[in-house]
Amino acid sequence: MIPDNNSAGAARAAPLVSFEFFPPKNDKMAARLWESVSRLEAMAPDFVSVTYGAGGSTRDRTHETVRRMARETSLSPAAHLTCVSATKQDVLNVADAYWQAGVKHIVALRGDAPEGMGQKFEAHPNGFRDSIDLIEGLKENAANNSHKFEITVSCYPESHPDSRGPDADIAFLKAKQDAGASRAITQFFYDTDIYLNFLERARAGGVTMPIIPGIMLQPNFEGLKRIAKLCAASLPDWLHKLYEGTENDSETRDLITANLAAELCQKLQEAGIQNFHFYTLNKAGLALSTCHLLGLKPQTTGVAQ
Repeated sequence: MIPDNNSAGAARAAPLVSFEFFPPKNDKMAARLWESVSRLEAMAPDFVSVTYGAGGSTRDRTHETVRRMARETSLSPAAHLTCVSATKQDVLNVADAYWQAGVKHIVALRGDAPEGMGQKFEAHPNGFRDSIDLIEGLKENAANNSHKFEITVSCYPESHPDSRGPDADIAFLKAKQDAGASRAITQFFYDTDIYLNFLERARAGGVTMPIIPGIMLQPNFEGLKRIAKLCAASLPDWLHKLYEGTENDSETRDLITANLAAELCQKLQEAGIQNFHFYTLNKAGLALSTCHLLGLKPQTTGVAQ
């Protein structure tokens, strides 16, 4: 939905945004990533995050991508850090290396099994057992070396595939907060009530930290269905119909995706939500289009003409 400049929505405050990238697997993907980083840097996001692959499969590329962002851009990068297939000391060594590289923000996650999402997670015998244990480890480490990271965590409005139930999900999120997390980012969703109901339950359960909606920018609907199945996120019937017949029309899919994401954010803004985290899939165009529809423009420097 494109905003009407004459409507009340035109006076709505501009939101605060952040972007998620994934590390490249080859030179071609690397070129696309750094083009996206360059284009989205102009949006002056609150921070950007860089993911791990399944089971930590892109760990080294993640590390190098985050370090390069800290070294060569004005962005504030947040590094995903997981418990997968590593000892506690190995994980803390990575965190210390990030700190030395100027990265002061960690997204602390349990992570998926090396076999991929949907497989049973087994903690390393000498590793952190879950994200709470990881956060506590980072805090204990900070007491020894003053590496006091800002810590972001994940949360799941429709429950993690390993969830023990909605009440347990809220209790677990509260425990992350108590361990030292200062912000949570949600799994993606397409129904605003899913997020708002989760937010209400989280607040009732004592979670006071910001809970930022995660907004998916995936124009490939077949790919979106695969992701949603793995992470137990629902896709409403109207969404299936919206993408129907666009399989061979990437331009239309992109237009649908950007407008859909902007409309979702606008509905959340009406409920008082002003922070959004975009899962960009390294596609700068979609993120820029969505931001433009929300009234955000690239920051410019220099003397006005």
